[in-house]
Amino acid sequence: MKSIGFIPLRAGSKGIPGKNKKKLLGRPLFCWTLGEAIASNLDEVYVYTDDQDILSFIEKEYHWTTKVKAIKRSDISATDTASTEIAIMEFVNKHESNFDLFCLLQATSPFTTAVDINNCLETVTDGKNYDSALTVVNTHRFTWHADGTPKNYDIFNRPRRQDFEGLLIENGACYVTTDSALRESQNRISGNIATVLMPEDSLTEIDSLTDWKIVEELLAARLKLKKQSEKITHLILDVDGVFTDGCIYYGADGELMKKFDMRDGMGLEILRQYGVEVMVMTSEDSQIVASRMKKLQIKDVYLGVKDKYSLLSRIVTHRDLSFSNIAYIGDDVNDMANICAAGWSFTPANATQPIKNHADVILQNNSAEGAIREATEFIIKYNNRYE
Repeated sequence: MKSIGFIPLRAGSKGIPGKNKKKLLGRPLFCWTLGEAIASNLDEVYVYTDDQDILSFIEKEYHWTTKVKAIKRSDISATDTASTEIAIMEFVNKHESNFDLFCLLQATSPFTTAVDINNCLETVTDGKNYDSALTVVNTHRFTWHADGTPKNYDIFNRPRRQDFEGLLIENGACYVTTDSALRESQNRISGNIATVLMPEDSLTEIDSLTDWKIVEELLAARLKLKKQSEKITHLILDVDGVFTDGCIYYGADGELMKKFDMRDGMGLEILRQYGVEVMVMTSEDSQIVASRMKKLQIKDVYLGVKDKYSLLSRIVTHRDLSFSNIAYIGDDVNDMANICAAGWSFTPANATQPIKNHADVILQNNSAEGAIREATEFIIKYNNRYE
């Protein structure tokens, strides 16, 4: 049974200009949903957009998987007045007609996880004759009519929260439907519909800057709550602002030099002697960096990475690790998700304030002035408890 995911994105956004590309915890908003879709049981994931920047980004950043396909949507299906159903049916009729299950995922719901997607898929295929499923949140709120009368409770017999069933509210995250139901109704859900619960914090969809701020804080808290006390087996480092002082020296022919600290190199060498693997990921694609990492004998060097959390997730999965086995050093907003997710996160004394707000340890030394060496000494001492 073939199941496909569908993520519609528009270039035009009135509430938050460029919303889908705007960085949430350091990565483009749509990447949160796309990354979970890749990790789910979906066979293929289509990003349907009129934004050329997003099409190019996916081609560059997600080359490592054949699961993701980015397709240019028509201008007609991307107007302010075009419904999501118009985009769905255009896609189905023009681009993909061979599937059994269709899963609509919305980028404005970044709390969606692979588990939520799989739950929706399984609900429709578990033999209970459901034609479609959607994600909901059970919220214990009292609702009212405009005329001042309550909708769902007796004001003279106000129930306690533990005695109140609450309300199921659509959170706009995930919708799954069968091929036949979709073609007959031309709607994201129809027929016999099942509801699939998601956590209450997923009720917030991003439609305004206020929503954005709320979601960013909740998402950061969710990542941090998963941290556990485990031995650090891998140290992953950013480069500019961590290995270097953050400055780039340019000449007429381009990049000339970067400043590195020899003490950091020695610290990494000692750390490897204690069995901790060292890896590097940076958004820059610099020959100088490549040469320096070769000199330091660091084999796992990832250059030109824009979605660092996606790469970190792949490393954890492919190497059978836990996020809590990872120590991470970063200094700026594109490191934010990794700073929140890694078991131990460090940032140099001269890092940006948003990163300092989330890092576990703010190092006493500046970047390119012994910050990495300081972090390696911390890791060695920390790992002693597991000997």
